[in-house]
Amino acid sequence: MDVDDLIALVRNYNPRTNEDLIRRAYEYGCRMHEGQFRQSGEPYFTHPVAVAAILTEMRLDDATIVTALLHDTIEDTRSTWAEVSDLFGRDVADLVDGVTKLTNLQLSGAHSKQAENFRKLFVAMSRDLRVILVKLADRLHNMRTIRSMRPEKQAQKARETMEIFAPLAGRMGMQWMREELEDLAFKVLNPEARNSIIRRFVVLQKENGDVIPQITADIRAALETEGIDAAVFGRAKRPYSVWRKMQEKQLSFSRLSDIYGFRIITGTDPDCYRALGVIHRKWRTVPGRFKDYISQPKSNGYRSIHTTVSARDGTRVEVQIRTRAMHEVAEAGVAAHWAYRDGVRSRNPFAVDPGEWLTSLTERFGEEDHDAFLEAVKLEMYQDQVFCFSPKGDVIQLPKGATPIDFAYAIHTRLGNACVGAKVDGIRVPLWTRLKNGQGVEIIAAAGQRPQATWLDIVVTGRAKAAIRRSLREEDRSRFIRLGSELLRVAFEHVNRKITDKALRTAARALALTDADELLARVGAAELSAQRVVGALYPDLTPPADEIDAGRAVAGLQADQEFNRAPCCNPLPGERIVGVTYRGKGVVIHAIDCPVLADFESQPERWVDLRWREGRHPAVYTVPLSLTIRHDAGVLGRICTLIGAQGANISDLEFQDRKPDFYRLRVEICLRDAEHLHALMTALEAESDVAQVARIRDSSATV
Repeated sequence: MDVDDLIALVRNYNPRTNEDLIRRAYEYGCRMHEGQFRQSGEPYFTHPVAVAAILTEMRLDDATIVTALLHDTIEDTRSTWAEVSDLFGRDVADLVDGVTKLTNLQLSGAHSKQAENFRKLFVAMSRDLRVILVKLADRLHNMRTIRSMRPEKQAQKARETMEIFAPLAGRMGMQWMREELEDLAFKVLNPEARNSIIRRFVVLQKENGDVIPQITADIRAALETEGIDAAVFGRAKRPYSVWRKMQEKQLSFSRLSDIYGFRIITGTDPDCYRALGVIHRKWRTVPGRFKDYISQPKSNGYRSIHTTVSARDGTRVEVQIRTRAMHEVAEAGVAAHWAYRDGVRSRNPFAVDPGEWLTSLTERFGEEDHDAFLEAVKLEMYQDQVFCFSPKGDVIQLPKGATPIDFAYAIHTRLGNACVGAKVDGIRVPLWTRLKNGQGVEIIAAAGQRPQATWLDIVVTGRAKAAIRRSLREEDRSRFIRLGSELLRVAFEHVNRKITDKALRTAARALALTDADELLARVGAAELSAQRVVGALYPDLTPPADEIDAGRAVAGLQADQEFNRAPCCNPLPGERIVGVTYRGKGVVIHAIDCPVLADFESQPERWVDLRWREGRHPAVYTVPLSLTIRHDAGVLGRICTLIGAQGANISDLEFQDRKPDFYRLRVEICLRDAEHLHALMTALEAESDVAQVARIRDSSATV
């Protein structure tokens, strides 16, 4: 596409466009990328131009179009922010810089790094939403041309698209982009399934004819009879959408309903409901398949009426009914905020600013709560919504699968913390009940009630999970401080040092913590190892440099493969191991006698022959032990001392059973290897206060 064609696309919706600005940006980008080529062999600049063309479909402003043309210049050419700012203005330079930073974020890979980068992504988006619009268009064009990449690169980009960019486009209200991104990724990740569904569509069309124009004509005729002016469109749903429904409902293609979708676009809200009446009078409705998102819009601004009916020859079809203004938001989403018509930004009354959602997410979690932030983002991006009513008639919007506890926290944190029960539509229900659309919910609260740890497995909203964790941390803080003090005492004695208040304050400063209590609490909560605290004060006492790097402890992996220890058996150096490949999780290593391996006997292609490297390993490999000890003063302290004396470290400790004469504990110990474990268990078994010690292996633990 040459510059005149691009300007013509912009002029179609914005006659007042600054043609000179776009022309200069086109020429500058072409000059900067001169000599660069894509994997397909095409000149590289064809990509920025294609991204700009995608954005013209959303009728975006000149600055965004220019950003698309220049979005790779700062990253891939000799261009600089200062030069772009001088030539095209600071607004464009900041947008290009924002897209560059998003491109450099590694959104797949190690979980902790992914979580941290997710926060950076959302902070950048909250500053200017046009940044994510350019990035989504960039990803869309890359997925459209992905076949020129190496197979492993295709798989990585497709997974990233399916897990991050497609749901994000959906949360931004850009449903058409979400569907295309999902289907393009599906084509890479599961081509056999996609081709199978396409073949089924072809067979269905041969058997029944092309039902889409037939049903479209039926709907138009019925609406015209009632004098309703409306546009009607029909289409078969995308292969990935069909496949996902087959998986969710565990149905075969032949039993799947509503694989065809139809849209009725009216002029006014009353016409939407009139059209609904026409459809319901003409065809029989499918029970439980009616949703009114006009009276209860989705959080991303989506408004429409959805109904499913048995149409011509009993074919089940989904019908969506909405006005033209609602349709613009349904298609463009956040882009409707920036869309231009006739040279001016068009204000759509139904467009919702997702900036409020972004800001609330980034403000709700502390700077270090990366994992909680990632969990909340994914929950809110992936799940659909339900709407429930408070006793005062307020509408509370929650993700699908939400419980009364989520409802309570959505109203106020204090109400969630004090929740002891709930009534749904006047009937007392358990707190784990999954709420449904339109239900009335009343929360029963009691003074002095505190959140339970089991609630974390019940709730689904990030807000509820964050509040519960915060409350549990506060409640357990004193217990964690006592446990942390004991763990650090043992760790200090192990290096022949004494723990003092001054040493704790110095270590807290060295680790950028507020005070000694914060240090002790983090050690007790297993958020910080006692070894790291000792290392902060006495770096010369840290493990010798000839220890094997824990990240390279396994031989037999390919250069780019990562490994994780299976939680079912927690293999240690010195034990025979085998690797099993998992999609998206690299290689997971199991002990050779792990019962879980029986599940993979029919999949030998997933097995990887591995072995531990020989040499001294660091004591970083956790193994859970079950300990039954005498209930008496000082016993736990002596057991902790004994474990420390064996050169091991306690990373977690949980009381599982408390009786008048004994305690049963689950203790996670950091060990070097299998010999280290044997020596520790022998020492514990010889202790008179220990009634039983056993290694825990849990075949139900998931990878």
